[in-house]
Amino acid sequence: LILRAGCPLAPQARRLCHVPACATRENNFARLNQRLFIALAALTFTHLAHAAPPEWVYVENGTLKLGVRKDAGACVGFLAGPDGRNVLNSFDHGRFVQQSFYGDSDGSMWGKEPWRYNPVQGGDYHGHAATVLEFKAEGVKLYAKTQPRQWASGADVPEMVMEEWITLEADAAHIHYKMTYSGQQSHKERDHEIPAIFVEPEFDTMVLYDGAAPWTNAPLTRRQPGFPNESAKLTENWAAWVDAKNWGLGAYVPATTRATCYRYRGGGGSDCSYHAPIIHFALTPGKVFEYDVWLVLGPLEKIRARIAEIHQQTVLTTGAGK
Repeated sequence: LILRAGCPLAPQARRLCHVPACATRENNFARLNQRLFIALAALTFTHLAHAAPPEWVYVENGTLKLGVRKDAGACVGFLAGPDGRNVLNSFDHGRFVQQSFYGDSDGSMWGKEPWRYNPVQGGDYHGHAATVLEFKAEGVKLYAKTQPRQWASGADVPEMVMEEWITLEADAAHIHYKMTYSGQQSHKERDHEIPAIFVEPEFDTMVLYDGAAPWTNAPLTRRQPGFPNESAKLTENWAAWVDAKNWGLGAYVPATTRATCYRYRGGGGSDCSYHAPIIHFALTPGKVFEYDVWLVLGPLEKIRARIAEIHQQTVLTTGAGK
């Protein structure tokens, strides 16, 4: 459970640590997280106890090793440096670096809670996987096309396709995401996770820049979000989760300066830290949405410096992020 993070309700603790940003915003996500966590956790643990071995596929370049689970919508669930230490949390089908979008209420139920249209790349909260339609991994690149599942009902979502192009670029993993919605229903505007990001609980401090002078190396903000969701401002379009040694994972998403975040500490292997950059728009017939994410591992100073380089390159080549 996140309950998910990305729904325009407000990302929850999905999937045991993920909250959707889909309802009306953080306050809704928080409410749903509190109500659903116990019931959803029980369902998730039951499923995990009978789950088949995961089907991982990896790409690596000597500096980074990235893995996706073909049996979970080809979501990214493994990222490590030369030491092999995976920083990502993939406790269930809702906890990956993955796409998640939100629409109107549709009569579905998440446990005992009314839910909404919510296609998720990894699968549903019962543990049923989304369908991978195309897949290719070669060298330092990987491509996947996935038909998502409804998070609550578990139904396939044939009217939506989620794609990802992954490239390892030296010490950064670059992911280009694309969502295509061919449904006939026009949904109201909602928040969407772009993408949901879950890391292991030892990465308990969130670091970001939320001041008025971006890209000037001004002092950073450090925080330890609670549960349920909190809001965050990302003036430099990135945030990092670091451990006690100031080492961790940074995620740069030029498309937005807003995020939702939380830390869940429930024990039993379900602990995690989460944030999702969020963006607000409506799913309407023919809607196509594309965005880029860069993931960087290392000491905080290196993360910030590397993301600043990527930002400059992005501005020069596309004009984005100015």
